[in-house]
Amino acid sequence: MDKNRLTPIAILMAALISGCSANISEKSQSTQAGDLQQPVKVAFMPDIHFHDVYATFEDGSFSGLPSSQNNSKATIRTMQAQMNSTRLFNENYFALLAALDDVVEKGIKYVALPGDFSDDGQPIHMRGLAKILDRYHEEHGLVFFAAPGNHDPVRPFSRPEGKSDFLGKDGAEQRLFSKGKNECNFDYTAEWTTVDIGNPLPTICTEEIKQWGYKEIMAILSSHGFTPQQDYIYFETPYSSDAARQNYQFETAKLEAEYSNRQYEICYEGTGGEYKQEGYTSCSIVPDTSYLVEPVEGLWLLAIDANVYKPQASTIGGESNPNQYDGSGNAGYNMMLTHKAHVVSWISDIVKAAKEKNKTLISFSHFPMTDFYNGASEEIEDIFGEGNFQLARNPESDTSKALASTGLNVHVGGHMHFNDTGVKTYNIDGKKHTLFNIQAPSLAAYVPAYKILNIQPDSKIEVETVIIEDVPRFDELFEHYETEYNYLMQENLNQTDSIWNKDILTSENYYELTDWHIRELTRLRFLPNEWPEDIRELLFKMNGEEMLILSLIDTNISLCELQNATGDDKNSCPSGDDKKLLTTFDHDWNTAKELAAKMANAKGIKLSDLSQWDGMTLATDFYRLRNADELAFRDIEKTRLHQYQLVSEALTNFKPNVYASVEDNLGDVKVGDVFKHRFGSLFYILERFATGEASDHFIIDTSKGTLTDLKNNINRNILK
Repeated sequence: MDKNRLTPIAILMAALISGCSANISEKSQSTQAGDLQQPVKVAFMPDIHFHDVYATFEDGSFSGLPSSQNNSKATIRTMQAQMNSTRLFNENYFALLAALDDVVEKGIKYVALPGDFSDDGQPIHMRGLAKILDRYHEEHGLVFFAAPGNHDPVRPFSRPEGKSDFLGKDGAEQRLFSKGKNECNFDYTAEWTTVDIGNPLPTICTEEIKQWGYKEIMAILSSHGFTPQQDYIYFETPYSSDAARQNYQFETAKLEAEYSNRQYEICYEGTGGEYKQEGYTSCSIVPDTSYLVEPVEGLWLLAIDANVYKPQASTIGGESNPNQYDGSGNAGYNMMLTHKAHVVSWISDIVKAAKEKNKTLISFSHFPMTDFYNGASEEIEDIFGEGNFQLARNPESDTSKALASTGLNVHVGGHMHFNDTGVKTYNIDGKKHTLFNIQAPSLAAYVPAYKILNIQPDSKIEVETVIIEDVPRFDELFEHYETEYNYLMQENLNQTDSIWNKDILTSENYYELTDWHIRELTRLRFLPNEWPEDIRELLFKMNGEEMLILSLIDTNISLCELQNATGDDKNSCPSGDDKKLLTTFDHDWNTAKELAAKMANAKGIKLSDLSQWDGMTLATDFYRLRNADELAFRDIEKTRLHQYQLVSEALTNFKPNVYASVEDNLGDVKVGDVFKHRFGSLFYILERFATGEASDHFIIDTSKGTLTDLKNNINRNILK
């Protein structure tokens, strides 16, 4: 490690020492003297990934697919693309409308959008999103506060992009790209054009599908949090002047919140500007949209732009070089501390000012501030490998501590499409401080939901998770998927296993559609791409009964010997009397089976009941629990949770001297040890996913640093 590089905490301390002041004006003080006078509800909806399914390509380049249910034409992505992505692209359009209608019905006025409100910030979709937000503001009085995610924008500045998987005529893929991408990297003078490169449909080249940068996104959503409005009580950014803070005036705040005034220097090695160290290279000026707003007297909402677009080494970035930056998807707060130290310093100043002025402060951003794997990251890395399973997105322990050191109490994040609650308590300057990180789920994934924070005047915050189950018009696009499915089956007669399951189209509501999504995502993407081959092989060959028996088997027979004897595979290990070996193994298996039956009976379970589920069921439940936490209990039978607990208990006592995998010397690896090692960690992770902090309905007391579960979901204790 470079000795000249500062640790995250050291950088934070430097930031706090040299940070800017967050004074509040005399006008603000006089009008905001008291605490929050009455409860205020704020809805949090991250990861909408809005895609305008009836978008109008203003240049006329793509007319979409005629729909029988209305006069509109569908501009949608394929179902095949949806079932291979961590989010739905199309039906979340209707889910957003249903969620906003639910907010209106509940009488909630304020809605926060913690990032990925768009799916790559294309003009056609940003116009559609702005139209919806404007309509709900004008017709229902909703007030929106947006903070950007790694999909809006994908890079700091606009750049050429496109998608290859729009749904086109007769079920074929329609490729749409903007000028400058390889598919459209040629000169043409018309507003748009097509090019035939051998696909079933010609590629359409249109600027409507490019990726907008900060400038364009801030402009079209300027009235939805990014700039001050007349009815805000207070508004500032990390770049507001001391004069503007000391004497708050709307016109001054508006001027200082302009795009050109919200820029900072970032270098390859770290934060630039006053934080720049000798030897920093590849520095560039980029935008930042962080802001503080007081929408109602006594409540401060802190919208943190946690995107970090690090300049690539030995390059000069800028608006003319939009591709010379790394994406921000894996950066998050780990890199915020090193590359946006001035924003972290500003956060600390805001916390201090909130305490001085008796403001209730709620922060939100796109990225999580605490571990979202409930302490199972080490085991996940052991099974799935370093860097896999989105481990790069997990905040490090030092990062969470540094963020807690700013004094923040409550943060709402997104990005992971997870429902989760993280609670971290630290001793800071001799005082106990607790940081609550509330991971709000996505409307575009399983389980589709949003969070409501009912903020009380007495330091208590009630957090409720609202599942969006019945969504009007959710199946409006199914007729187009029917055409797509028929096309795929005709074109892929020898590879039908890789095509989405047509039973998806029997979904009776939106919730059921998202459950199909997590099941198909597990089958088509997660298992093939994330799970080691040896675990996959074991999963596909066993049911729950066999898993419990293998958890308890005591045999000296190696995996290599068994494979030789059964003829499954001939290995280099010594071969003996195959008949005798198989007889011995049958004896050991039956002994373990008797033990498994007794263990199951002691829990009121029949051993044969475990044969009702297999490895695919286990893997799907694994991802259900990872994504939805306790919200997934409605989709996992209580009896199956008890059976998972039974296998987990059987694996708990296994203490291998040497961790071995199938790739190791098979002559030394006992049959049971292979399963016990690999699945011991797997069931431990499953247990951690299911038994974290309450994440459905609970109360946070920031003055005491406590969390109280209001749901008292007994299923949470099943795997403990």
